[in-house]
Amino acid sequence: MLLVALAAAVGSASAAGTGARTVHFAGRAVHVPAGFGVVRVAPGSHTCVRLDRRVVYLGAPSKEQRCPAGPLLGRRQAIVVTPHHQRAAARSRVQRRATARASVAPATGSAAGSVFTGLGFDTCSAPSTKALAAWAESPFRGVGIYIGGENSACSQPNLTAAWVSAETAAGWHLIPTYVGLQATTSSCSSCAKMSTLTAATQGTAAAEDAVSHAAAIGIGPGSPIYFDMESYTRTTSATKAVLTFLAAWTEKLHQLGYQSGVYSSSGSGIADLAAQIGTGAVLPDDIWIANWNNLENTEDAVVPAGAWANHQRIHQFRGGHNETWGGATINIDSNYIDGATVGNGTPAVGVDDPIGSLELTGSPAAGQVRVKGWALDPSAPTEALSIKVLVGGREGQEGVETYELGAIANLSRPDVAASHIVAGPAHGFDTNIVTLKSGRQPVCVYALNVALGGDRLLGCKTTTIPVAVTFSRLKAMRNGVKVTLACQWPVGTACPGHLGLRTSIRVTTPRRHRSPLVRTVTRSLGSRTFLLTGGQWHTFYVPLTTGARQLLRERGKLRAQVIAAIPGGSRGAGLPLESSAPRG
Repeated sequence: MLLVALAAAVGSASAAGTGARTVHFAGRAVHVPAGFGVVRVAPGSHTCVRLDRRVVYLGAPSKEQRCPAGPLLGRRQAIVVTPHHQRAAARSRVQRRATARASVAPATGSAAGSVFTGLGFDTCSAPSTKALAAWAESPFRGVGIYIGGENSACSQPNLTAAWVSAETAAGWHLIPTYVGLQATTSSCSSCAKMSTLTAATQGTAAAEDAVSHAAAIGIGPGSPIYFDMESYTRTTSATKAVLTFLAAWTEKLHQLGYQSGVYSSSGSGIADLAAQIGTGAVLPDDIWIANWNNLENTEDAVVPAGAWANHQRIHQFRGGHNETWGGATINIDSNYIDGATVGNGTPAVGVDDPIGSLELTGSPAAGQVRVKGWALDPSAPTEALSIKVLVGGREGQEGVETYELGAIANLSRPDVAASHIVAGPAHGFDTNIVTLKSGRQPVCVYALNVALGGDRLLGCKTTTIPVAVTFSRLKAMRNGVKVTLACQWPVGTACPGHLGLRTSIRVTTPRRHRSPLVRTVTRSLGSRTFLLTGGQWHTFYVPLTTGARQLLRERGKLRAQVIAAIPGGSRGAGLPLESSAPRG
């Protein structure tokens, strides 16, 4: 008996044959439909089994198949005929995947949500363990894997939970990628396209399917999954549909406890996402920029420097090419990674970790940060979780401020109850904290585990925090400046700081037989410390130094700047100073 895997036989391909016919394989007669070619795949063969072609493949894809870099795109059309002795293993894989899709319960065996910085590559079919072992001597430590999707035409004989576990334990960082419906104006003419009318529903369905594929191979909650949105022509309707689709993709992944990523061209998908910054639109946690400029960094002209800046980017800087390491040749795209991956060499604890989402951050007042989202622990679904907020980066990074907020995830969230009936609705959080940080800061939120498993990063978002000190009045006096300051931290909070008075002047230095040297220098005119209390204001006097008074007499006028600095930032204001004494 033969096991036949068949996808809808539509479209055309260069490998197509002519009329219908019968061929013999493994002692059985195989009917070949009209228009299909025939390729025999021997065990250990390097033949790439492409599911996007009208081809009958006689034999299972080899673990050592050699496919081109990047995903093979298009609707699945191929027929794969597998000998009887391989049917049981194939059926077992199908059953495991079906079970995982039904329950969305992750298999174990991989670490979740690790940040990796360094070189990586992606190739259509996941390399064999033998090939990756040979590539241990390469500079690459990240590898993109294609886990599924309507337009993923890569056969994946290696991609199992055992492979994921073994390769993450070997030190490889995986980039799970899902190739689903493409834009209506996609450069992939043979790909299945999204609908402008139902893009949100399709994005949600894609996320659910991607999670089932990830769970089936041991990639659990907390892990990133990147949607592969190939390049497309940016039109009003296409852009709207893509953004709607990807917003739904992100929201559903967050509900299921996964991080959201998007791969796309710098000139289409990434540009459209970047244009949404500051609009309140739902954006992915990480981006993967396709821009083949051969620069090993994550910078791109269409992405603002402060966007996705907290280890949230991957850059595909070179397209398909062969590289050989340890005697193994793979056709790859090259990437510089500084973002979320799967794997740090330790087993996953995914199924018992908290789940949830950081939905919003902001700064309602100077020196304050707001965080909003939801969290629950599947091991103790009715308990309110404690939340931890980090301002300035993720756990373990230098200069981060950490705030333990206690069991505040107890607000009513009917939408959470609808998705997690056993847990009930009391798992939302929405609170403000006082911080010393100011300026553009990454704000990361963790849900603290209460039973089995570990803590969970719910997400990071960048927020601009105004400095919590303001000027209400400046007045130049005979020998100093009066400054009225207010501290906007909560009432009773100590607000220590420093006041400085300075000016910039042009100084001319004569030079023999040459033009004078003119340069601008900054001079201090005076300073003092101060202590305010949050919610209050006070007027302080900054006396001019002896040198400042002399400089003012010589110049007659100075443009001064007052700098008020408190922990976390500073604010400045300018005023003119005039000498009351005659010059000379």
